Amino acid sequence: MAKEKETDIKHVRNIGISAHIDSGKTTLSERVLFYGGKIHKIEEVRGKSGVGATMDFMELEKEKGITIQSAATYLTWKDYAINLIDTPGHVDFTVEVERALRVLDGAVLVLCSVAGVQSQSITVDRQMKRYGVPRLAFINKMDRAGANPFRVVDMLREKLNHNAWMVNYPIGAEDKFLGMVDLVTMKAMYFDGEHGEIIRYEDCPAELVDKCKAARQDLIAALGDFDDVVAEKYLNEEEVGEEELKNAIRTATLSLNFTPVFVGTAFKNKGVQPLLDAVCRYLPSPDEVENKALDQKNEEKEVIVESDASKPFVGLAFKLEDGRYGQLTFMRVYQGTLAKGEFIFNINAGNKKIKVPRIVRMHADEMHDVESARAGDIVALFGVECASGDTFTDGKVDYTMTSMHVPEAVISLAIQPKNRDNQVNFSKALNRFSKEDPTFRVSRDEETSDTLISGMGELHLEIYVERMAREFGVEVEVGKPQVAYRETIQARAELDYTHKKQTGGAGQFAKVVGYMEPIPADSNETYIFDNKIVGGSIPREYIPAVDKGFKEQLTKGLLIGAPVVNVQFTITDGSYHPVDSSEMAFRLAAMAAVRESYGKAQPTILEPIMKVEVSAPEEFQGSVIGQLNQRRGMIMESGTEDKYFTGVAEVPFSEMFGYSTDLRSATQGKGEFSMEFARYAAVPRNVQDEMVKAYQKKRLEESK
Repeated sequence: MAKEKETDIKHVRNIGISAHIDSGKTTLSERVLFYGGKIHKIEEVRGKSGVGATMDFMELEKEKGITIQSAATYLTWKDYAINLIDTPGHVDFTVEVERALRVLDGAVLVLCSVAGVQSQSITVDRQMKRYGVPRLAFINKMDRAGANPFRVVDMLREKLNHNAWMVNYPIGAEDKFLGMVDLVTMKAMYFDGEHGEIIRYEDCPAELVDKCKAARQDLIAALGDFDDVVAEKYLNEEEVGEEELKNAIRTATLSLNFTPVFVGTAFKNKGVQPLLDAVCRYLPSPDEVENKALDQKNEEKEVIVESDASKPFVGLAFKLEDGRYGQLTFMRVYQGTLAKGEFIFNINAGNKKIKVPRIVRMHADEMHDVESARAGDIVALFGVECASGDTFTDGKVDYTMTSMHVPEAVISLAIQPKNRDNQVNFSKALNRFSKEDPTFRVSRDEETSDTLISGMGELHLEIYVERMAREFGVEVEVGKPQVAYRETIQARAELDYTHKKQTGGAGQFAKVVGYMEPIPADSNETYIFDNKIVGGSIPREYIPAVDKGFKEQLTKGLLIGAPVVNVQFTITDGSYHPVDSSEMAFRLAAMAAVRESYGKAQPTILEPIMKVEVSAPEEFQGSVIGQLNQRRGMIMESGTEDKYFTGVAEVPFSEMFGYSTDLRSATQGKGEFSMEFARYAAVPRNVQDEMVKAYQKKRLEESK
């Protein structure tokens, strides 16, 4: 431990491995741990031993052969300390990738040499861009039939707009993949030994010399835009030295406008060590990344948080897990030092004071105790109650780190415990899961008294239902999946409502005048309240009650009872009574005003639209497209490559239930698909009419 404590911050790397599902992220992580000396035996994701990969330590992950939770570990490579997070590839667990990238300084984008850039690669890339994370690309599975790394580089440029250039050139492909040529040194690398741990350097194979020289020249030409020395030498046709080239690649990568590309096969133990060298050589150390916080004492002014161990402590809790010994809080230390036994303050919980009982470094599910952590470290704390996204300080500053993007839920399930005696554990499980995962939401349907869980997709909720049974011993009954519809308005409607009630005692009086109008769909706001009252026709103390009434009425639209979004309310006038007016009267007046005018605002139902990517052998192209059309799908793009057809379509989520079974039967089990949330869009008029009818019928039956 002592040696790791002394690691200079310049030699610390916080990186994540992200990719589309089944690109080989976890297999790559396993090799990284092996070469970094953290494990002594390589296990496969779907290995015969049943042990499973180190980073897939949940029972469910081992059974399904997928990563569900991001797992953190740390290792040393040469004289560098690397904190590594292996993230899930499945779109249902997108928040795991989101929060990992929020706290990381660099990333490795893993791509399959056959499939190339797939739908989830696009999502992950968008997340990396959102948080300004520099990345390297690793083209994995070079041993697979159909491997074509040059096509993948073209896809990186076309589909992701990356300025991508090879730094390694492959020697052979498929079953003839032998190693790679480092274009910086022009040396060939071969991997000997049982696990490829011995690297043999030789001269570039004669038949590849011309191709490698040309590829090196292309690389130098691309780097000329970022480095004047390289540009000058390129123009004067002078030789560019190894160090000059390495420095140029680093500068270009850190600018976020260049992606160096490496090749290999993690499964066959080839190309992982050069990738680790590249992580250390080309990705940033914590003190080279600019992190911003908001100063709560100074009207949320942006401040730079420096990776300096001597400054006041600032840390972000980015992920929670409930372990055997209570809540485990993953924290990235951005500034200052955190020591065991010290007091820290949770800024998001009103400066709540907490003592730090225990600090650990995580290696998958193993814990290694440490006495302290400093700027740039990723550690986990025990016994610290907080929520995901909370900022902690030592009390000297009042900063909060900017929050992360949390996507909207698109599906809900009604669930209840099979056994009434399990109610306590059922509530415990729901509490814990919603604390752990910001995209897992729990609500109650007031009409049916059902408990509803909402999430990112069927698999997402299925995993939580299974975890409830395993971790809490609660078997649950699951209702039919419900799509998370929304309602909105399309036109402006005037509001003018007087609420009058005379009872035995004091009466109730409130008048609200104004209008409601749609907010443009591209706005970030879903609700705006604008008070344009002058002259005190509604006293200032009643204005929040009007706002509250509008908000409350929007929780349930009048078409199908779905939440109403993208509405702006403006109040322009009103009146009150000195005795009979109250907050409640104005709240009720606002609610009734919305109900009365809702029909005039051209209300419409919005449904989640999913981006669906399907691939299947060419001969099934007709039936795959036919199926998508039947499901109200719009084909956005399609193409064929190596007798395989790939299509991208936008399909309403409500039409996607049972699609996997239909696709398998239409393609003799050879078709596969992935989907992710794209946007909300209005449902067609005929579908809306049917939905409204069904909702009214249901309401009628319930009222009987």
